[in-house]
Order: sequence, then structure tokens, then C-alpha cells
Amino acid sequence: MDKNGENNYDYLTGLPSMTYFFELAESGCQTMAESGGKPAFLFVDLYGMKYYNQKYGFEKGDALLQSFAQLLTGYFKTENCSRFGQDHFAVYTDEQGLEDTLRHIFEDWESIGGEDQLPVRVGVYRNRPKELHVSIACDRAKMACDSIKKVYTSGISYYDDTIQEDVEKQQHIISNIDKAIREGWIKVYYQPIVRAINGSVCDEEALARWIDPVKGFMSPGDFIPILEEAKLIYKLDLYILEQALKKLKTIRKAGLHAVPQSINLSRSDFEACDIVDEVCRRVDAEGISHDLLTMEITESIVGSDFEYMKKQVGRFRELGFQVWMDDFGSGYSSLDVLRDLEFDLIKFDMSFMRRLDEGENSKIILTELMRMATALGMETVCEGVEKKEHVTFLREIGCSKLQGYYYAKPMPLEDILERYEKGIQIGFENPEETSYYENVGRINLYDLAVVTSEGEDSFRHFFNTIPMAIMEINRKVDRTSIEEKALVTRSNQSFRAFAETTFGYSLTDEYVEVTSDSNDEWTDFIRRMIRNEEDADRSISDERLPDGTTAGIFVRRISRNPVNGNVAIAIAILTIMDHSSDTSYASISRTLASDYFNLSYVDLDTEDFIEYTSEIGEEEVAVERHGKDFFRMARADAINHLYVADIDTFISAFTKENVEKSLNEQGIFNMNYRLVKGDDPVSVNMKITRMAGDGNHIMIRVSDIDARMR
Repeated sequence: MDKNGENNYDYLTGLPSMTYFFELAESGCQTMAESGGKPAFLFVDLYGMKYYNQKYGFEKGDALLQSFAQLLTGYFKTENCSRFGQDHFAVYTDEQGLEDTLRHIFEDWESIGGEDQLPVRVGVYRNRPKELHVSIACDRAKMACDSIKKVYTSGISYYDDTIQEDVEKQQHIISNIDKAIREGWIKVYYQPIVRAINGSVCDEEALARWIDPVKGFMSPGDFIPILEEAKLIYKLDLYILEQALKKLKTIRKAGLHAVPQSINLSRSDFEACDIVDEVCRRVDAEGISHDLLTMEITESIVGSDFEYMKKQVGRFRELGFQVWMDDFGSGYSSLDVLRDLEFDLIKFDMSFMRRLDEGENSKIILTELMRMATALGMETVCEGVEKKEHVTFLREIGCSKLQGYYYAKPMPLEDILERYEKGIQIGFENPEETSYYENVGRINLYDLAVVTSEGEDSFRHFFNTIPMAIMEINRKVDRTSIEEKALVTRSNQSFRAFAETTFGYSLTDEYVEVTSDSNDEWTDFIRRMIRNEEDADRSISDERLPDGTTAGIFVRRISRNPVNGNVAIAIAILTIMDHSSDTSYASISRTLASDYFNLSYVDLDTEDFIEYTSEIGEEEVAVERHGKDFFRMARADAINHLYVADIDTFISAFTKENVEKSLNEQGIFNMNYRLVKGDDPVSVNMKITRMAGDGNHIMIRVSDIDARMR
């Protein structure tokens, strides 16, 4: 203690207290300057002390602080150092050789604690004017230290005027957020999100722009991180929500379709208040349906407290709000989050678009991620879409929605309304058609990629896939005629090449009239595809092409538009064969169908299967279903379709074990039973054989015994 009874030293480390340090530094710097030295002030922070104490306890945390204090005094002497509190230290020293000294401190500190040691961040203030108080010099060193607070390794930062400017801006933003909201300095801009399949605006993202009377225009990158750090971002986000709700009402009054508005939420929103309740109350107060609001959250928010955030996401979704994962792929993205937490949509960061031109690897990665999202039942949107090539590729791989400058920059509500007045708008999607376009847009037109390639280099030919397309059929029927038009709304490169080389037709955005008397080969091809769709929801057929070859074509009905009645179908060109060979899968199937009304192709190892059926006595085969767990499903079908007296016998005999045993011992499995067909049972025979040279696959054929006897 000094003569006045004050304790001039920190109880834990023995270093001078902050007040006493200011006195020592004032006189010490003067002495240093008189001897030709150049004083510098350091502010030192151990990053992560709070979590260190939580993990190891305060006793070990105190020991860590004592070790660090001893390390500092070994380089700078006790009277040159101070502990300001917690894990914050200050030092005054000569700047000569300072950086080398700090590097040695970093190395020594790491060797003391190993992998668990905390990083050290150092802010340095040099060239202090004589009239500047030591406390202000230390504050500026702290500003320099804070400028690298997001760096998770040991590092050094030197104070300069830009840091001072940043601090002043930070203080201005924090001090004026309430006034900026009240005075309307913060404007809400809306960027359209466009449905890939129809080119209409299906969502809009609400974004903040701060137009300050002092600082001028500030982008979100200027003020959002500052408000997040200060735990004030909830004020901005709730204001954006309120403005979006007012905008929805304005849009409706203008006679336009209202589409969902997406609101970005921050981690500190969930810490500052019950954000779910705050959002819900505001939306209900305005009488807006919950499905017109979407909450966007980043993966980093989820990872900070997974179980808590999982509960909050669940609350939003249970209340009818959509929740999107924002900025997927912007940093370290964990697929565990997608596995354990339900989102309605994944928004891919714009960095994917920037890398798209770097080579096919980037395309492969995005394609597979898109397929994964679709398999998980989630829609997708890509940010940063700026080129026509981006649009084409994303449509092909099944990206649901697109966002970027290719369509429009963010704009205020007044500009949106003005574009409608001038007739230059993109156009809002009719909500009644949303479900239809969701179904059509999710199909990945590269889904059968790689199967045509062989060998270790197969991935180099990833995009040499079979031709696939989505076609929309517009059909008008009256008492005397049927008018049909068709448009290929989506296609992959292979299908476009197929249309060009086979029919000399380049795909356009125009509907093609389909008439029975047309002599145009492309129109005739489309008409046959339409007829296949009319005959069955799914079908495989052989189609003769103009060059004499035969194409095996799969057609599947996807969905019907509830507003205009249009039907969307998927088309895949499975095979193209020389007609001279006169063989194709469909022709073989029809031949088989004359004897067998049910054909099943089964992998005995996985029990995956494809089943083809026709009506008993008919000769057309259509794809009925494919799936997994074949034997369980077959036994379940038996209960519904077998003659009651044969069910128990069938279930007992038709097991994987019995089939494999019979195939191994006799090379065949045979079984007779009866199916219920109308009022009378029909006797049928099941014959199973292995597929030669095709792994552990079997072919199951079921024939009508009664028909053969007749």
C-alpha cells in the first residue's frame, strides 16, 4: 500500500493497479523519451477466458492469469505492466524491437499451455503526443486490440486514424439506432426471389439500408455487425418486420399478388427477447397470415447453442412460419445441422455462383448438394445469380428459386409499384399455383448422371447424362374440338442436343401447337409424348425417330396446375437403338407381357426393386413402382390381393431365405397361388430366376395360368 493506505497492486497477479500504472507510465515515458527512446502502449487481451473458466474452473483460470503476468514481467518488468481487470493487461515500453519481442511472447505462451492455451491479442499505440494523457493512449491501444477481436489466433494490431474513425462510426450507430428508426433514416429494400420454373417473383427478401444525415449511405455491412455486437440488432430486425407487414398490405391494396417476405434474424435476437413471440404478436396484430413471413437464420446461429435453436426453429414452424437456412456454404457448413434440424429451404451462398466458372468440380458439388436438399424435402435458392448461364444451369439441376442482379437489385416499395405502373415488372406468382410449381421445379435433370460412363474417369463425364426435360401441356377442350399446346419449360443440355440433332429443332420459350394433321416431326414427337401421358401416369414406350433409330422413352406425369389446368410431365430418353437390331426394353417388355402380367427386377442384397405391371390379358407394360424392402412389401400386397385361402401359405413360403435356397439348389423358384380378380379367383404362377452376369439380381415373372389353359 502507499502512504494513503491505497492498494497499488493487483491482488491476483501482483502487477500495478490501473491508477498506479498511469502514474508510473507518465514518469517512465518521460524518462524513456529523454534518453532517446520511443514509448509505445500495449493493450493485451487473452481471447476466450470466459469459456476457459467454464471448462476448467476459476481456480485454474486464475492460475492461467498469473502465468501470463509472469511471462509479461519477464520481458517488460513489473513496473511497466498492469492488470486492468479480468483478462486485460496494459504495458508501456520502448517500441524498438517491439514486434520481435511480441512474437517471442506468443511462442513462449504457446509452449507453456500447448493446444489448450488461449490466443493473445495485442493492440499497440505509438507516437503519443506529450499532451495526450496516458489513459487515452491506453484506450487507443485497446481500440487497436478490439479491431482484431474476430481473429482467433494470436496477433498484433497497430492504432491508426482508420481505427479511430471506425470507433466513432460504431459509437454513432449505437447511439442513434433508436433515432434512425424513429426518423426513417433506415429504409427497407426488397430483393425479388424468382421461381426458376416460371420466372415469377415467389418471395422477396427484406433488407435494411441506413441513409444517415451525417454519415451518408451505409450498407448492412457497416451497421449490422456493430448492432449485433451491442445486442441491439433486435430493434432493427423487428422494425424490418413491421415495414414488411405494411408493405404486404400496400401490395394487396394495389391489386397485386402478395408473396412471402423473408426476414433475417441474428443470434442476439434470440438472446435479447423472445423473438418468436415478438414476431408472432406483430404479425397477428396486422392480420397477416403466418405463411407470408419467412425467417432466415444462418448456420452459425444454430451452432452456437444447437438444442436451444432447434427448439426455436420448431416453434416458428409449428406456428406456420417458414424457416430458411441462410448463407449455406459461406464458411464451414455441417451436414449434421441439416440432418437434425428441419428447415423449409436451404439458401446457397453467392460464393457458389462465383466458383461456378472455375470448372466442373464446382458444378458437381452444387448439383449433389441440390439433390441432397431435394431428397430431404427442402426447397433451394441460390444467391448471386448474375448471368443467363447461371439461370440455365440452376434450372437444370433442380434449384427451386433464384436471387441476384440478373433479375433485379434490392429496391424500395415505391420502385416496385412504379415498375408495375410502367409495365416493366417481373410479376408476382399467383399463390394458388405455388404448389404446382414447387413440384415441377424440384426435379433434378442430372439425376441419372454418370450411368452412361465407365471406368475410373466416369466423373469427368458427369454432364454427359441422358436427355431429360420437363414439358408443360396446355389443353383446351370444348364440344367439337381439342386444342393442345406444349412447351419445354426445363431441359438439360443433352435433351437440347437431342432435339437439335434429331429433329433440327432449337428449343424456345414459345408454346408449340400440337395438331394431328401436322407434318412437322418435332410436333409429331410431342404429340406422342402427350398421348403416353394420357394413357398412364407413368409409361415406357418405343418411338421411331426420323433417322430410323428407335428411342426408349420414359414419360411421367408430375403435377396439374390448379389455376389453368396445365399438366407438367417429365420425359427421359432412356435408350436410342439402331432399328436394324429391332430390340429395345419396351418391345421386350411387350413380348413378355403376352405371357407375364407382372415383372419384378430385384437386388437380393439390398431388396431394392423395380416392378412393371400390365392388366391381365393386356400387352402394354407401364412402370408401376420402385422401392426398397421388396419381400416385406410383397407380403403386404398379398393380404390385399390374394385369395383369402392362399394368403397364409404365400406369406409362409415367399421369404428371401426360401427363394435363395431354391435358387441355389434348383436354379429356379416356382409357386402357384390365386389372385382376386372381379368375383372369381384367378390362378397364377410365379417363376423366379437369377439374372445371368448381373450380380445378385433376380427376375420375378407372374403369369396367368387360367389364360394359358384357355
